[in-house]
Amino acid sequence: MSLMVYRQAIGNERDLVDARARAIVIAAELGFPAREQTQIATAVSEIGRNALIHAGKGEIEFHMEPGESPQRLRVVVSDSGPGMRDAGMVDPDAPRENGAGRGMGLVSAQRLVDRFHIESKPGNGTVVSMEKNLPVRSGDIGPDVAARLQVAMKRAGAADPMRLLQAQNRELLEAMAAERERQDELGRLSQELEETNRGVVALYAELDEKAEYLRRASELKSRFLSNMSHEFRTPLSSILALSRLLMDQVDGPLLSEQQKQVTYIRKSAEGLLELINDLLDLAKVEAGKLSINSTDFSVGDLFGGLRGALRPLITRDTVSIGFAESDALPPLHTDEGKVAQILRNFIVNAMRFTERGSIEVTARHHAAEDMLEFAVKDSGVGIAQEDQDMIFEEFGQVEGALQRETKGTGLGLPLSKQLAELLGGHIQLASKLGEGSTFALWIPRSLEAPLQTAGPAIANRRVLVVDDEDTFRYIIRQLLGGIANLEITEARTAVEGIARARHERPDAIILDVLMPNRGGQEVLRVLKADPDLRDIPIFVTTSLPVTDRLIAEMNGARSVMAKQNLSSESLRAALSEVIAEPVGR
Repeated sequence: MSLMVYRQAIGNERDLVDARARAIVIAAELGFPAREQTQIATAVSEIGRNALIHAGKGEIEFHMEPGESPQRLRVVVSDSGPGMRDAGMVDPDAPRENGAGRGMGLVSAQRLVDRFHIESKPGNGTVVSMEKNLPVRSGDIGPDVAARLQVAMKRAGAADPMRLLQAQNRELLEAMAAERERQDELGRLSQELEETNRGVVALYAELDEKAEYLRRASELKSRFLSNMSHEFRTPLSSILALSRLLMDQVDGPLLSEQQKQVTYIRKSAEGLLELINDLLDLAKVEAGKLSINSTDFSVGDLFGGLRGALRPLITRDTVSIGFAESDALPPLHTDEGKVAQILRNFIVNAMRFTERGSIEVTARHHAAEDMLEFAVKDSGVGIAQEDQDMIFEEFGQVEGALQRETKGTGLGLPLSKQLAELLGGHIQLASKLGEGSTFALWIPRSLEAPLQTAGPAIANRRVLVVDDEDTFRYIIRQLLGGIANLEITEARTAVEGIARARHERPDAIILDVLMPNRGGQEVLRVLKADPDLRDIPIFVTTSLPVTDRLIAEMNGARSVMAKQNLSSESLRAALSEVIAEPVGR
């Protein structure tokens, strides 16, 4: 229910002065701070003057709205003048006709209140309603407050124009001082921001320099490992051949102690050769020089070869190794040697860390994905949860009694991981300390064309990154760095992103959710509505939690990825999978 506080007719300038004074008294009684008192009084004065100029007279009413939330002071200024042809000109952002001050009183008043509404028709006058939310400390508004305000009106009496002018001058001076202070603060902030930007630019330059240095160092490391591995193989091959001659006693029998010494020599040489072979393979993978030789073969043939190669390595009678039946499985078309190398690493690790029990090698076809899952399950010591990521890092090894007894190179699992990715697959690990481990290799049943590395699969392509954060656009460049012939372009706003997509026709778009003015959802909607752009795959990235609701809102995106979880591996895998497909142009 609206409560009338005060009504005043406007017939001349003195009435306007009086109305301004009443507005200040009412605002002060309701607990508005001095700055908002001035805003309310100024809005009343501006709209009242419009009524006086265009209609010759009018009326101002002050109401309280206690039933609203939040509670409000409402001021209604009405007149019976000629009205307005276009009340929409009150829009502060609307273009205006030439002419000083046309509609500016309405616009100025609108900026000073919380809600502003105007009703006007030619010949029917104009009614302007302005509302200001009451301060929280005002408490509940009721008839007693209205009565108190009316008493205050009577006590205030007629306004003294001179005193009002002095008060306005003070308010103007205070506003000018506050504005100067804000300008000074803005200048300080601008200077700090400029200095920060210079620092960020310098940091980016340094990071680029470091990244280039690391790239060159990695390239030199790979080249060194490759060259040195070949150099080491020649003398090692000689040592192994000579030790075999001695052990076979071609030139005469050996004493038992000599036999033991030669055996140690041979084992050490075999261990060193294993390390060199793994280093050489890793160097080839990192350099993109490890090729895929796809052939047709069956799981049965693969298991048969593994069974024969591993038979000499079985040294514990307490451990049994079993290979599951595989006759019903479809044939594979991929690199048999690399699949065997991965499974051999799995089985050798299982043998090292299983004192008693069993090792089971199984294969399973997942028809929906047309993927083969090879699993090596053991009943050994198991791997603690906190160590499961570390074992896939180069030279990462878990300390333990069995680890000390059966020292490995620490390169088998990292190499297996990279080989699996090279074959278009991945590795899964399920393990619990003391209860054994299961290493699973997932690969496509058919690898149609030879691959080099994950990078060249998306060569000669363009990716557009639409994100308002400079830092994240830089991160995307770093995560996708080193891929030959991949061009990355950037857009800082949604509007720029849409324009670049139309002009460049990228092969994929990485799109942020939260951006100023127009967000990622709007960009997604515009692009999917355009027949020429709708087939471009869009990957949404966000710092928000990735919920089912967010995924539903980003309908049309290939995926929604959390920024904090992005890695070079996951981003390259996603892009490789999608961009390799034909893209509509």
